[in-house]
Amino acid sequence: MKKSVSIDALAASLVILLLAAIILSAGDALSYPPAVGISGNSENCLSCHVDNGPWKDDEMTIVDILDKATGKSLRRRDGSFLIEVQKGETRNLVTVLGRKAGDTAEPPQRNAWVYVDKSSSVLSRFPSGWETNIQYSCRVIGDMLEGFEGARITAAPMTIKANNNATDAELDFQAMITKGMSVKGNAKEGLVGNFLTRKIHLKVAK
Repeated sequence: MKKSVSIDALAASLVILLLAAIILSAGDALSYPPAVGISGNSENCLSCHVDNGPWKDDEMTIVDILDKATGKSLRRRDGSFLIEVQKGETRNLVTVLGRKAGDTAEPPQRNAWVYVDKSSSVLSRFPSGWETNIQYSCRVIGDMLEGFEGARITAAPMTIKANNNATDAELDFQAMITKGMSVKGNAKEGLVGNFLTRKIHLKVAK
């Protein structure tokens, strides 16, 4: 059976080990692997962390998903996102997360995010019939991207594929903008962060 990015137990374990190795080698550059909570039964990031940072304001917060080829945002008027893909095809996107230029709040250091099947209570699930090469990630802020000059962002490419059995589905985009380092054994201490979420519609294009 073809492997899907709706991660099975073995794949999740390998991803966790890889992220942990990166974090250990990066020192203060990264603080925690998002896979720790994602591989369990957590409902969201706040199952392990606290929403205690200075980056709560939507006015200065950047949450965007772009079509990689055109740079066009897929955001709709209500703040949700619409991703359309034809069956058997892939679409290249960019996940952009961070703070706008001119932000006067203390600058964050890292962003972590996950795309979650809205119909599931498990964070590691991706909708049946759909695949992605990067369902979740933790990334140091400092990427440069046209149209976001001066902003403190992460801009991570990703690919989504609609398989032949794909149907319309919904995702929750869950993310944390963070600074600092979690205390070992108690992820609610040490790390300063803010939790945010957005709705994403996956649509099979005709």
